[in-house]
Amino acid sequence: MWIDIAHFTPGTAAAGGLLLGLATVVYLTLNGRIAGVSGLLAGLMQPPSRETGWRVAFLLGLVAAPWMWSMWMPLPPARIEAGTGLLIAAGLMIGWGARQASGCTSGHAVSGLARRSLRSLMSTALFLVGAFVTVAVMRHLVGA
Repeated sequence: MWIDIAHFTPGTAAAGGLLLGLATVVYLTLNGRIAGVSGLLAGLMQPPSRETGWRVAFLLGLVAAPWMWSMWMPLPPARIEAGTGLLIAAGLMIGWGARQASGCTSGHAVSGLARRSLRSLMSTALFLVGAFVTVAVMRHLVGA
């Protein structure tokens, strides 16, 4: 993936971060639960419960936000250089890793670190190390 850094605006990144933080605080306040995307999605794979509406609303908000933003400002162009097979494999590995870590980056890095969770600190550190190693291997050893 390539992002046009010449058109990157820190203000929009900060606004997105603030909205994500606000959404997690509201979710925690109204539901008493951590807003981790992998957990929200996993909960939708279970039989419907009283939490189904909140889960769907939160996930729809994540999908709708870029679309709504694009109504006022253009989105930066993105170029995905990986093939479909590699993208599917990466998605499956991310899903498996999130289950092994008992949460994803949104649950651990956004919500867990705000709660000063040591487990979330360790998970976030390992996520980042894994990302750095993956990029190094893919760019310098595999050449992808």
